[in-house]
Amino acid sequence: MSFSNHIKSSLQPKRLAVKLNAKGEQFVVKGHPWVFSNSIVKINDNAKTGDLAIVFSKNKNKVIGLGLYDAHSPIRIKMIHQAETKVEINAAFFYQKIQLAFNKRLELFQTNTNSYRLLFGENDGFPGLIADVYNQVLVVKLYSEIWLPYLDSILKSLQEVSKSKTIVMRLSRGLKLSQNHAIKDGEVVYGLLENEVVEFVEHDVNFSANVIKGHKTGYFLDHRDNRRRVGKLSKNKTVLDVFSYAGGFSVHALANGATEVTSLDISKQALDIARQNGKLNNYSGKHKTISGDAFAQMKSLIQNGKTYDVVVIDPPSFAKQQSEIDLAKKKYAQLAELGEQLTAKEGLLVLASCSSRVMAQSFFDLNAQVLNSKSRLFETFLKTTHDIDHPISFVEGAYLKCGYYQFLE
Repeated sequence: MSFSNHIKSSLQPKRLAVKLNAKGEQFVVKGHPWVFSNSIVKINDNAKTGDLAIVFSKNKNKVIGLGLYDAHSPIRIKMIHQAETKVEINAAFFYQKIQLAFNKRLELFQTNTNSYRLLFGENDGFPGLIADVYNQVLVVKLYSEIWLPYLDSILKSLQEVSKSKTIVMRLSRGLKLSQNHAIKDGEVVYGLLENEVVEFVEHDVNFSANVIKGHKTGYFLDHRDNRRRVGKLSKNKTVLDVFSYAGGFSVHALANGATEVTSLDISKQALDIARQNGKLNNYSGKHKTISGDAFAQMKSLIQNGKTYDVVVIDPPSFAKQQSEIDLAKKKYAQLAELGEQLTAKEGLLVLASCSSRVMAQSFFDLNAQVLNSKSRLFETFLKTTHDIDHPISFVEGAYLKCGYYQFLE
């Protein structure tokens, strides 16, 4: 396997000597993976994306970390090694980091699951790079050009560690437009792919992901443990899965004996996938679908007097930037309000957020505030965050939170 024909020779990395201001240096010493452009006080004039940035302490002139330079991002240096121990940035270095990431996920491999996130960006020391495995297909998504000079050896190591038979490349919007490589989004760069829809198993439940055209890498693996738990809690129950996408929660509920499951999503295409995913499993309950705006459809269900034993509300991110936080909180409050009205007597309401800018405590406080304003008694049954294959190494790396609220009447 070689990627060399895809990468222009102009992207040959060189070494940069970098010094930061006091604040930037403090962040690096504490293990933060981002160095913003306004933290840099000294750097080579001809720095290019992908160059190896050697960060020196301001006073003692000793190396405090290594990163990759990104000329196109306000996060100008993305750190890949923070310790003061001396290392060579080569194929062996990346292999060791990938093996370490794999070892962190060993517990998951003890279950009947063959889909997992092998590299979770910054949190595994690979800022701007995601690697997901679906059965024997590895999907690598690139968000930054910093990896282009190192991609060949990284892909080899990923394949070797995961023992995948196929590698598919996915690109962010920015990478699709880049002139510095010849990679195509959805390109199979190793092995063969018989079908762009790949079937896999998640805690005994069968699913599929379109690894060529699907959102992100084809599926959302982060909620795996919540889906498993909701499935177990749905036996002999009626379930509403709001923002259902490919039916993650819905299919687990059906496979675990729910009597009726309703998947609600604005995308008819996503609902088609949800139905298909359901059919990959044996189930006896009914699988209904509703296509439309979640807020409007939930209000319509309330007006029609509908309630469900289990209600799961897992919306997309509402706060992509700082200025959207207040609006995001209003939307979460509204969803908690609507969810409460749709939850049956002694039912379970599950509220999730993937907005990294809305902190977990803030989200849980908001839910409690809304539910406490109602006359019904409830217990906060559980609060969860990331699954094992989405480890968190810095504050901003955490985004997923999920609250389980059990009504007592």
